[in-house]
Amino acid sequence: MAQEWNIKSRGHVCTVCGKPLVDKSPVVSVLKELPDGYERWDCHPECWKSAPRNWEPFSSWEGVYLAPPPPDAKKEPLKKETADELLRHLIALEDPAMKNVVYVLAVMLERSKILVERDAREQADHTIIRVYEHRRTGESFVVLDPRLRLENLAEVQQQVVALLSGTKTLGEVSAAEERNETKQGSDQ
Repeated sequence: MAQEWNIKSRGHVCTVCGKPLVDKSPVVSVLKELPDGYERWDCHPECWKSAPRNWEPFSSWEGVYLAPPPPDAKKEPLKKETADELLRHLIALEDPAMKNVVYVLAVMLERSKILVERDAREQADHTIIRVYEHRRTGESFVVLDPRLRLENLAEVQQQVVALLSGTKTLGEVSAAEERNETKQGSDQ
């Protein structure tokens, strides 16, 4: 797999028939695995059932399509989006040293009911890829589950808190994560 995580935005038209998705109507969302990442399909349920295809989805789920709010809609306060924005920023950086922080942020957002886990797949190398969907925007987040050990969890949580509060920089946390991985590798 070329990347450990990414975000795929919800489509606003059916990938199969090209017709617009209707607000509050059923939708089937699918992730198709490609050599360099994932392609997301959002389809009317009847289109998905009848679409000819010679591939198996990496992940699929049924949901309800929610149209994006109008541009002048009242924005939520920034404080509620801080963890969400940090997760997006870290995913965009694609820094493997931040995999523990990305995973903990995703779990935090799941517990806050901002993200919902849609699938979990064990890969050939025994890593687990978790697929989350953002409840409000419908975006898919593909996140590597680093299988954190309980003794490492408190330190990663402290790093997340430090990033959210602004008391540490991404560089400081990334360097600390790299040191931890080196230490864990020598302990085994």
